[in-house]
Amino acid sequence: MPGGKETRLLHLGEMEKLDKTLFRLEQGFELQFRLGPTLQGKPVTVYTNYPAPGEVFDRHKFRTLSWHNPTGKEDDSDKYCKLDLQISGSYQYYFSLGNEKSGGGYIVVDPILHVGADNHVLPLDCVTLQTYLAKCLGPFHEWEDRLKVAKETGYNMIHFTPLQTLGLSRSCYSLADQLEVNPEFSSHNKKCTWSDIGALVEKLKNEWNMLCITDVVYNHTATNSEWLRLHPECGYNLVNSPHLKPAWVLDRALWHLTGMVADGKCIVKGVPPLIENDQHLNCLRKIIYEDIYPKLKLWEFFQVDVNKAVQQFKTLLTQGKMGTKSDPNQHLKILQDPDYRRLGCTVDMNIALATFIPHSNGPAAIEECCNWFRKRIEELNAEQYRQTSHHQEQAVNCLVGTVVYERIACNGPKLGPISRKHPLVTRYFTYPFKELTVEEEETMIHQPDKACFFMAHNGWVMGDDPLRNFAEPGSNVYLRRELICWGDSVKLRYGNKPEDCPYLWAHMKKYTEITAKYFHGVRLDNCHSTPIHVAEYMLDTARKLRADLYVVAELFTGNEELDNIFVNRLGITSLIREAMTAYNSHEEGRLVYRFGGEPVGSFVQPRLRPLMPAIAHALFMDITHDNECPIQHRSAYDALPSAMIVSMACCATGSTKGYDELVPHQISVVSEERFYAKWNPAAHLTSGEVNFQTGILAGRLAINRLHQELGAKGFNQARSEDQVDEDIVAVTRHCPNTHQSVVAVCRTAFRDPKTCFYSKEVPEMCIPGKIDEVVLEARTIERSASPYKKDLHFINGLPNFTMELREHIQIKDSKIIKQAGTAIKGPNEFVQEIEFERLTPGSVIVFRVSLDPKAQEAVGILRNHLIQFSSHFKSGSLPDDHSAPILKTPFSSLASKLTLAELNQVLYRCEAEEQEDGGGCYNIPNWSPLKYAGLQGLMSVMADIRPKNDLGHPFCDNLRSGDWMIDYVSNRLISRAGACAEVSK
Repeated sequence: MPGGKETRLLHLGEMEKLDKTLFRLEQGFELQFRLGPTLQGKPVTVYTNYPAPGEVFDRHKFRTLSWHNPTGKEDDSDKYCKLDLQISGSYQYYFSLGNEKSGGGYIVVDPILHVGADNHVLPLDCVTLQTYLAKCLGPFHEWEDRLKVAKETGYNMIHFTPLQTLGLSRSCYSLADQLEVNPEFSSHNKKCTWSDIGALVEKLKNEWNMLCITDVVYNHTATNSEWLRLHPECGYNLVNSPHLKPAWVLDRALWHLTGMVADGKCIVKGVPPLIENDQHLNCLRKIIYEDIYPKLKLWEFFQVDVNKAVQQFKTLLTQGKMGTKSDPNQHLKILQDPDYRRLGCTVDMNIALATFIPHSNGPAAIEECCNWFRKRIEELNAEQYRQTSHHQEQAVNCLVGTVVYERIACNGPKLGPISRKHPLVTRYFTYPFKELTVEEEETMIHQPDKACFFMAHNGWVMGDDPLRNFAEPGSNVYLRRELICWGDSVKLRYGNKPEDCPYLWAHMKKYTEITAKYFHGVRLDNCHSTPIHVAEYMLDTARKLRADLYVVAELFTGNEELDNIFVNRLGITSLIREAMTAYNSHEEGRLVYRFGGEPVGSFVQPRLRPLMPAIAHALFMDITHDNECPIQHRSAYDALPSAMIVSMACCATGSTKGYDELVPHQISVVSEERFYAKWNPAAHLTSGEVNFQTGILAGRLAINRLHQELGAKGFNQARSEDQVDEDIVAVTRHCPNTHQSVVAVCRTAFRDPKTCFYSKEVPEMCIPGKIDEVVLEARTIERSASPYKKDLHFINGLPNFTMELREHIQIKDSKIIKQAGTAIKGPNEFVQEIEFERLTPGSVIVFRVSLDPKAQEAVGILRNHLIQFSSHFKSGSLPDDHSAPILKTPFSSLASKLTLAELNQVLYRCEAEEQEDGGGCYNIPNWSPLKYAGLQGLMSVMADIRPKNDLGHPFCDNLRSGDWMIDYVSNRLISRAGACAEVSK
């Protein structure tokens, strides 16, 4: 195998379907497919859609991989087929036995990001991203001054919300035209074009060392999109989706109810315009149950016209029609009318004739038979009535729940009185015509020229299956009012392939090509409910233009296997994870370990090793732009420590513009119209300007620098320490090559220190090793300033908070630490005891720690001796001038002297063989003895636990508890003399 090449082995197992298992690889890796035990000796063929050299990727084009036999013989235990992975993206493989598909899965190859004029690599774990709402950047010629805040505070990636023309709601994610730049970016004398934006993106990459990504919104478009009016087939309308007609009728009735409540016409029934209490809600329920539902008769859309069906049945009987032989498995059931007309459903008359058979051809017998048929139809209709009643009950519950949240709940928006601007509930459908009565409006649903413009709005369904399209037939989400609706956007209807809606696929393909041409990556908005086959098609299009496309997404599946389906099929690079989901500081620290890095003390892995399942790479954010404001949810003091905790994760990290400036409210993607502040390094700031005296901007720069350094220098192991106390989190990043660690101690402030008790007595802390420096220490403090007042033109933060920051100082110069002592615990453990003095809520301190000098020297010497086995150990090695002469002899020359019998002693010897010499196999406490006394006994166990990094295994516990195992290995050989004894030394 070529030196330095990373190779992963994937052993195939019969009937092993791994669609929900994530395998992540890097470009330049070699992937070898080998036969597992269940497939050896069988005719296996492996197929993949990873393109052959020189070919273009086609998701649907698979090729056969050829088998390699390293021994030159047909040996199933050793043969393999391989892929040389040079292109990022998502690829599928499967294998067959003869002509029968037996198993398969996906591999995801990470992109390589390049930045700077020299095009140097930006590792994924070094990404520090900041989200900007594009509409708050102002005219294009002012963007640089506003984006410079991100540059000066150490971010290396900017995420822009969509830059396209916005819809009427002004939401950043409701786009009126996916192909045109938002005209608000143009100034009176200069139109802003995609070329202008592309030139700025390239400048940021080359001169500022920053990459830029933006959203792609595939699932919906603004209700006022002009192209949607010309192509209504692109939405779920009542012509192409007639199953939505009952839901549309209910939606219109609720809109008319809004008008009545808003006009005060329901006060007499106990529902005033301002709904404030349970009595109002109960009266609202009563109106819907007693006035609306009985008039709408929604059940009729699912029922049969009894008289019409009986007459048809009677006619057939009179004509002497006979049903085919009765099938006991076929029962009479209602066949839904595809056009969803009232009482338009039918039944299968063949089944009816075979089920209800008159005992004679006489009129009385036929009449009796028709009566039985009528009774059965009425029973079926009654079942449809009950089913519709269940839907109506759920609809009322969802409606009342929405009213409670929007009007009454403390954490809701408190919209105030019912009005047409703020209706009782958000409308589920568009209605572009003159308002009529409910009855008159219903007549239009069967007129295609009008019904095609009644389109379903988009939204999301709590707890729904993300792989199911809630607008398709079979779903009752719209009828049951379970959709949390976005009334400004129409849900797009792609169908299964481009031929099903040519205009929509072509339009969105152009949109994708524009995005991929000008940006380095995309964020898949609303990924969990975007049809996955649509996202596949569009991302394939994007990767044709930009091979190393950085793809991020936010998934609300709540299930790792479901996440993996999306990551596998779409080739998602990073999944957005949120620190705001943490309910306390301990959970926030756990998320660092969960999303980033290997555990501290992990095994050194060989370049040739099994391919192990992975979790999705994370983009771990302290706040996303659709989260509630952390200052309101926690406190202003928590911004700094939570940002520090997040940055210690060994993954990509991010934040949202406004967090660092301590903006005390959510910057709404819908209603915010003010501009971001510009960067001004001068001492005196005016309105709309910020610098390092603002909020935690100075701390953010230090935090981002540290995160990028740790990612670049191989600090790829992470540990979230046990809580120092309930508010203090200590997180460690460790470099296995240098054995240097960085330890961040953060005192969070999930509770406001002004109103909640925090102990002044902070427990001491012990840090193993020698503290080389305090990388940074920072405290959130208050200063005298005018109270916060929301600026009318610029997004501003709390003026009375700032921070003290000191970087790269010695412990003795720290203002947070009271004192630090050195303690030796046992012969090998060197720790420093830290006593804190001013680790106030909202404070952080970061230590750089190395092994104590003796241990560092010992590790260096050990690495020097290991170089003969792997060049990996050259880094950090030290020459051993005083080693025993035998250690200067290459191990290979010693091992070459071993006879076959001695090799058996070194490598094998089972329990019975070893007992003959008075010994035995090594016993792992709390587990079992090893199968061999020789080295293979150890290696067989390690072969299983090393690829998985199973550090909790009893074998690892035994290694950590002392030198027992190494003493056993050495002592059993040294007692044998000869070549074995030399090897043991």
